[in-house]
Amino acid sequence: KAMASIDVPKDDYSYEYYDVQLEPTTSPEDTILQCDPTVDDRLYHTCIAAISIIVLLVLASFTRRKRLAQDCFKGIPGLLSPVNFLDHTRHKGLAVAVFGVLFCKLCVLVLAENPLPFTKNSTQEHREYWKIVSLFYYPALYYPLLACGTLHSQVGYVLGSLLSWTHFAILVWQKVDCPKTTEIYKYYSLLTSLPQIGCLAFLSFQYPLLLFKNSRGTGQTYASEDLYSSYYKDYVKEILKKKPSKNSSCTAEATLSARILESLRSYIYTPEEVFRFPLKLAISAVVSFISVYQVALLLVTFVVPTLQKVRAGVNEDIAFLLAGFNIHLSEDRAEVVKIVSYYMWCVEVCYLSSVTLSCLVTFTMLMRSMVLHRSNLKGLYRGDIYNVYNCQRNIRPSRMAVVCWMGFTSYQAALICLGLLIQTLVFFICIMFFVFLIVIPILYGQNLILFRILKTMWPFWLLLILVVVLQHVTAQFAFLKKDGGTRDLDNRNGLFLLTYLLFPVNVLAGVLLGIWRMVITALFNIVHLGRLDISLLNRGVEGFDPGYRCYAHYLKIEVSQSHPVMKAFCGVLLQSPAPEGSAEQKIRDAEEGIHLVQQEKKQSKLSNSRRARARWLLLFTLVNNPSLVASRKHFQCQSSDAFLNGTLNRASKDGSKEPEKLAA
Repeated sequence: KAMASIDVPKDDYSYEYYDVQLEPTTSPEDTILQCDPTVDDRLYHTCIAAISIIVLLVLASFTRRKRLAQDCFKGIPGLLSPVNFLDHTRHKGLAVAVFGVLFCKLCVLVLAENPLPFTKNSTQEHREYWKIVSLFYYPALYYPLLACGTLHSQVGYVLGSLLSWTHFAILVWQKVDCPKTTEIYKYYSLLTSLPQIGCLAFLSFQYPLLLFKNSRGTGQTYASEDLYSSYYKDYVKEILKKKPSKNSSCTAEATLSARILESLRSYIYTPEEVFRFPLKLAISAVVSFISVYQVALLLVTFVVPTLQKVRAGVNEDIAFLLAGFNIHLSEDRAEVVKIVSYYMWCVEVCYLSSVTLSCLVTFTMLMRSMVLHRSNLKGLYRGDIYNVYNCQRNIRPSRMAVVCWMGFTSYQAALICLGLLIQTLVFFICIMFFVFLIVIPILYGQNLILFRILKTMWPFWLLLILVVVLQHVTAQFAFLKKDGGTRDLDNRNGLFLLTYLLFPVNVLAGVLLGIWRMVITALFNIVHLGRLDISLLNRGVEGFDPGYRCYAHYLKIEVSQSHPVMKAFCGVLLQSPAPEGSAEQKIRDAEEGIHLVQQEKKQSKLSNSRRARARWLLLFTLVNNPSLVASRKHFQCQSSDAFLNGTLNRASKDGSKEPEKLAA
């Protein structure tokens, strides 16, 4: 301990002489030295970048060779399309894991001193430029991890296994070599890389599993497997199934319990076999959970260790510091140290409680969003546009819809991070006020400032309570009457008189009502800031909410391009039997990659009339779906005014001019 003697001039308000002990901020045991892992980061990224380029070249040459061997190989997309985001039937694990790895790397880049591993000790002026370059470098680095699963072949699965094993092994090796770093917290680098390690471990397991299934012929071998999947047929069967009628003769207790269970279920997402989330929504959900973890980890490691160091470094000199602000907690300096340490501990508990509460609220809102996502998608699949959007909209792609669809997942993750930060700050302030103004004064009977203020204003509060109670009681027993099973106003003269007499008091009550309204509105917007499926504005101006507008346009692309009934109909058309003896047709099907499983010929249990009726019902469902109107060939000549909410407007000029064309 370093000792310093400070001479203070003699006067009536200071001590004559006293010693100040300067405590060291950290002990030698807590000093963390710079750690260089065995696998140098610059050398590793140089090698893995070269390996990634080689993998991309191998995949490109393999794709080109298969396309040259087959004249029309439409099933496999090019390498510029890493994954089909509009396919609801494929395994979503690969895309979700790669996006998780990429988001974890983005969280590290925000606070990293060296954004790119190729640059070290960069100046502040050039560091921002390197961060911009790194925003494009890491997506390109992890792109082969996703592209290897695009081909749905053994070559891609082998290369994906090697890449995922390499990324996973090197990352674990580096963290084992250097678990402690000199960053915000000694274990911050290790803790923030746990989701990344988990995603890479999943990829390291998933690629060999896909390779094993593909070698045995049980995996998905066609890129057009989407239309051949039984998911869309099961969905059509589910929506055409007759729903059981609800029993209306239920008791009040059963109704109340049913309402409670329904309210709980609205916040708990339970998977359904006949409904699958779109890929971008699945990615958004996983990235949102990772963002909650990353932001909560940053908030805890950035503040809590500092509070603990400050609390551990409090000594008797704090009494002189408080005396300079005219704060005298006790005459005994040892007791002052205990009091200050206790208050610092309370602050730490309040902060951890606010972070925990913010995480719980955010997780609850995410679960609620998933339930509403499913409800909105099902509603739009049925053509129930007004109940989803609360207004008339056309379900078709547009420039704004494409832009919002592209950035939906990114916007969701950013709003989750921002909302969690604001929630933690607001909850921390509220908990601090509650603890230091209510709980601690009640426990120790001191510093009852809030209660003294309320005590001096007790006549005002008593007046407001009595007036509110009086209005409710008179409204219930004096101004309402039951007549023939209905309610009507009674004693109107008394009602008008009481309304006039209580006008000044209701003005004061209106002030409190306005303050309470602002508090409720602020808390609602803060809690729901990370949700895009609801608007934070009024229903009439919800279009000015950029988050909700992004979500509304995102639904347009998903519903117009991935309608399950439309895909079920296309699958039925593709699986229609071809004419027998057509060898050219069989050769053409093989060249185009359409491999139909030849089943044994059996006698159909359904007659031709029933089969035709079933297909006619499916066609009738497609015709009456408003989201598919704009895609019909004979409606392309109509202008946008000819459609109202996705349905042909018979009253429009364009719709009335060409009745013969519409009839055709």
